[in-house]
Order: sequence, then structure tokens, then C-alpha cells
Amino acid sequence: MRVAIAGAGAVGRSVAQELLDNGHQILLIDKDPKAIKSEMVPDAEWLLADACEMSSLEEAELGRCHVVIAATGDDKANLVVSLLAKTEYAVPRTVARVNHPSNEWMFNEAWGVDVLVSTPRLMSALVEEAVTVGDLVRLFTFRQSNANLVELTLPDDSPYVGQRVAEVPWPVDVALVAILRDGGINTPDSDRSLEAGDELLFVAAEVQEDEIAALLSPFAHPHR
Repeated sequence: MRVAIAGAGAVGRSVAQELLDNGHQILLIDKDPKAIKSEMVPDAEWLLADACEMSSLEEAELGRCHVVIAATGDDKANLVVSLLAKTEYAVPRTVARVNHPSNEWMFNEAWGVDVLVSTPRLMSALVEEAVTVGDLVRLFTFRQSNANLVELTLPDDSPYVGQRVAEVPWPVDVALVAILRDGGINTPDSDRSLEAGDELLFVAAEVQEDEIAALLSPFAHPHR
């Protein structure tokens, strides 16, 4: 998969190296000559250019990219890059970094953003996830499908501790995608039993989040 990353700062370089390690082709774009540090990510392509300019995107052959990541420290630039990638080059997937949470409302389909990543919100969510048991924590938002990735740590006194995944009456259109246990990732097979302290990851619409929390709370009444 060919991925273009606008913004070759610490964030852009880290993402680039991770994707390279996973076997993808990476192009890093930045307009600041000081940011062009090819020795730090030697296996990536590098382009000194302004990713907000059409001529730069033509030079980058953005139309060949499967994903464009707007990872600069400027929210305005990230919006412009996402919009151009989607509308001018029909890039299938765009991911945009949000630096200031107050700007999140703009990072939507109208601006060509498929997935937004808000670093402040993600960090606060991870802090909440680390200290809360039994409370639902939103980790990630998929703008294109209006769904969220949410986490709930199963409390000791939940009525579904010890029950099989298939026995839980999950709300409609809620997908349990993974069970994190003892430092490992477990697939939510129908015969797998839930254990106290399991970190359950779901993909669900916002309107269904309260249903998940209520279902797994200590005060729920399991269906027999």
C-alpha cells in the first residue's frame, strides 16, 4: 500500500516508520527544509514541497496513493491536504491529525476527512481507560461511518462474568471486536468466556454506548 504523509515532524516520521515496518511504501512531504531528515527514516521517499499546493501534490503523484495522512502541526493545513486528496485525487482513505480539540467539528466528510485523530482527546481517553473499571471510554471516532471505537473494562461484579460471548444479549449493531486479557489480544469467539478485568473493545454508534454500559454493569439482569 502506498501512503503519503504530509508533515515530516516527529509525528509524521514515527507513523512513517511504523508503516514501513509493516511493509508499506511511504512518501513523506514537508515544506520546511529542516524537516527533511531522510537519515531518520531512510526507507521512505522524501519530498520537499508544500502539500497544500496542487503542483506539489502532482509531483507527489497523489493519485497513486491508497491513503493520505495529514500529520502537520497546523489544523488548517491538515484540512486542506485532506480535501485536495479526496476531491482532486480520489484518494480512498484520508486520516487527519487534529491539534486543537476545538477544531474537531470541522474534520468531517465535507472537508474530505475519513478518520480524525485528536491527540489530546486520545491521551485523555487513554488516561480514563487506565483508571476506570465499568465505565465506557471512547477511544476513536470513525467519521465516515458515524461509529466509535469504545472500551469497557468488565467489573468483577458484572452479571456476565463467566458467561460465554454467545450468551450475552449484545445490543443490535454493536460489534465486540477484541478482548484484551493478560497482556494478550483474544478474538471474541462465541464460546470464549468473559472474565473480570477483561478490556472489551467495541465498534458502536454513539446512541448505543449507554446500552453497552448498562448491559455490563453490576446492576444488569442477565437474560437466561
